[in-house]
Amino acid sequence: MGEWERLVQIIVEEIDECIKKRNDETLTLSCLAQKLGYSEFYISRKFREISGMHFRDYLRLRTLAFALKEVRDTSRGLLEIALDHGFSSHEAFSRSFKEAYGITPGEYRSDPVPVVLRTIIKPFDCYLISIGGIGMANTENDVKVYFVTIPAHKYLHIRNYESNGYWDFWQKQSKIPGQDCATICGLLDSIKGKLDDMGGTDANSGSGQIMAFINEPTGRICCWGIPLAESYGVRLPADYSGEIPEQMQIMDVPEGEYIVFEHGPFDYQTQNCNVERKIEEAMKSFDYAESGYCLDTTQGRVFYFYHDPERFWKFVRPVKKL
Repeated sequence: MGEWERLVQIIVEEIDECIKKRNDETLTLSCLAQKLGYSEFYISRKFREISGMHFRDYLRLRTLAFALKEVRDTSRGLLEIALDHGFSSHEAFSRSFKEAYGITPGEYRSDPVPVVLRTIIKPFDCYLISIGGIGMANTENDVKVYFVTIPAHKYLHIRNYESNGYWDFWQKQSKIPGQDCATICGLLDSIKGKLDDMGGTDANSGSGQIMAFINEPTGRICCWGIPLAESYGVRLPADYSGEIPEQMQIMDVPEGEYIVFEHGPFDYQTQNCNVERKIEEAMKSFDYAESGYCLDTTQGRVFYFYHDPERFWKFVRPVKKL
C-alpha cells in the first residue's frame, strides 16, 4: 500500500475524532494540510483519487451521519444538535439533512426509517482490496474457547449463495443494484437497536455489523463440508418491528447453544494474518466428541463471524449436545 492510502486513513480518522469532540476549528482542509505538510489542492486531489469523493462532500456526509444518530438516539433539541455539528441554524441543518436522506430531522425522529449513512472510508481494508491481511507479526494472546447460550433474536441481512470469502462476497454484491458495500453498510448503520452495537463509527468495528454463514442446502460447500450461504447484516431483538430495507431480508433465529473461538484485541495492520491462523487452528483441532457437543448443521442455523480488531476476532458456531 502507498503513502497516500496511509495518509487518507489518517485524514478520515482525524475527521471522526474532530466530529466526536465537536472540534470544528481543526476540521478543515487547511488545518489538515498544515498538519500533513501538503497543499490543500494536493490533499484534495489525492483524497478524491483514493476515496472517489470530494473532501468537502465526505466531511459533510460524515458529519450528518453522526448528527443523525443523535437525532435518533437522544432527546436533545434539534437546534442544539445542529449547532454542535457546525451548522449555522436549524434551517441549514434541516436543509442539508433532507438533501442527504430525503426526510427532515424532525420527521426522522418521529419515524427513524432506514437511510444510507456515510460510513468511514477504509483505504486499509485488507479484505476488500483482496490481499488477505497486512503483516505477520506474532500475537501473545491465545484463542479462548467457550460455550454460550444465545437468546432468540432476528437477523437482518443480505446473502450470497456463491461467494467465497469477504472480498468475493462484496465483489459479487457490487454487481447487484443497491447491494454494494457502501450502501448496505450505510443502511445497517442507520438501524436502531442492533444487539452488537457498541457505538462504534466504523462499519464493522463496534457498530453491530457482522458477517455470518447460514446453513442452506443451496449454499456453497464450505471447508467444514456444510452448505453455507454467506451473509452480512446485524442482529436485532426478537421483537424488532422496524422497517426492512427492500434489498434485505430478515429471519428469526431461535435460542440456541454456540461454541465461541475468540482472540482478544490485536493490531490490524501487523497481526491480522497470525490471528486468523490461530483461530483456524483452534477450530480445526477442537475435540467436539470430548466436549459432548457437535456442530449443529440444521437448516437455518447461523454461524456468526466478528472481526473487530479493537475488541476481538471470534467465530460463533451453533452446536447441539451429542
